[in-house]
Amino acid sequence: MYNDWLTIGPVTIHGYGAMIAIGILAAFWLAEKLAKKYDLESDKIDSFIFWILVWGWGVSKLTYTLTVFKDFLKNPLSVLSSGGWVVYGGIIGGILGGWIWCKKHKWNFMKYFNILIPCVALAQGFGRIGCFFAGCCGGIETNAWYGVTFPADSLAWSTHPIIPTQLISSAGDFLIFYLTYRNLTKGKHPEDTAAWYLMLYSFGRFFIEFIRGDLIRGQIGVLSTSQFIAVFTFLFGAWLIWHRQNKTVDPKKEIKA
Repeated sequence: MYNDWLTIGPVTIHGYGAMIAIGILAAFWLAEKLAKKYDLESDKIDSFIFWILVWGWGVSKLTYTLTVFKDFLKNPLSVLSSGGWVVYGGIIGGILGGWIWCKKHKWNFMKYFNILIPCVALAQGFGRIGCFFAGCCGGIETNAWYGVTFPADSLAWSTHPIIPTQLISSAGDFLIFYLTYRNLTKGKHPEDTAAWYLMLYSFGRFFIEFIRGDLIRGQIGVLSTSQFIAVFTFLFGAWLIWHRQNKTVDPKKEIKA
């Protein structure tokens, strides 16, 4: 939409970067709050989250590189230095990085996963608003009243009115944040919070892909890359709940404030 917010000398504040920064800061703030409430290693939580961000960034870029692998072979630097990312790669990378950290420090991974996952949804909600300002991740063309026309110099794939899937995704992410946070703090089974995040995000992402218009996301058969991954992350979330329902719960390991 309008990505250049403010220019001071050689420095320009972009809406995309500003919203991502706000999302990350909000996630840090909430993570510190939850760490204290649920007796996590609060003195190390910032380092833990930074570690997760690094892993998420790296795997997100790697996943994007795989979707444009032919371009990468032709000009690796142009792909690596571009603004291309795959959100699912970031999610998977963050989870993997978190598991490695917990394994190394002998933390209960699932406890941290369940307690901190609402922070991810919160950050994503702000991040998608940033996508709207930049014009990336837009929907298919439409003549409906809600169609948005992005400037020619934006990251939008079309200069015709398109469905603002960024705002739809943002609303969905904030809804997921609300539902997962409520489940964590007031739900009967807070230990299912991460599973619900995986299923809710996968469900929403699978269907919103049908109205996305930027084909650079890549295809695996008849599905987009994100739809293909969404099938497995949804099933994994469902399996986590099934696994919890079919095992003997150790009260000492339950999530309690």
